[in-house]
Amino acid sequence: MTPQEITLIKNSFAKVAPIADQAAAIFYARLFELDPALRDLFQGDMKEQGRKLMTMLGVAVNSLERIEQLVPAVRQLGLKHAGYRVREEHYETVGDALLWTLAKGLGAEFTLDTRIAWGKTYWLLAETMKAGARDGAAKAARAVA
Repeated sequence: MTPQEITLIKNSFAKVAPIADQAAAIFYARLFELDPALRDLFQGDMKEQGRKLMTMLGVAVNSLERIEQLVPAVRQLGLKHAGYRVREEHYETVGDALLWTLAKGLGAEFTLDTRIAWGKTYWLLAETMKAGARDGAAKAARAVA
């Protein structure tokens, strides 16, 4: 990621952070609208789930300059999500819901450059999580064999 993209991400997230609970609610509403079957993956308190989402996003945003330090935790998060029955194709829907939510929340400030920067960030995180889930599945398969 370029320094300009990191700045776009940080500036836009700073505008979303004060309304984190509302943004999370909008995100999950959109996610379940895009794929109603995903609702079954969430058994707990959705407000708490939204707080976890926004906290994770905040950590990621604040770690963009040193993303290599974040990678192990993101891989572990992917492994954990695999245990929740999250499949690789779900990441596409989550990305769509995230970008839609940001566009809704930021309006005209969600410029094409900002959208591209968020897309890069999301897919870096998503691919890292998917790799963690694949590694976990491979280890489990080796343990059984």
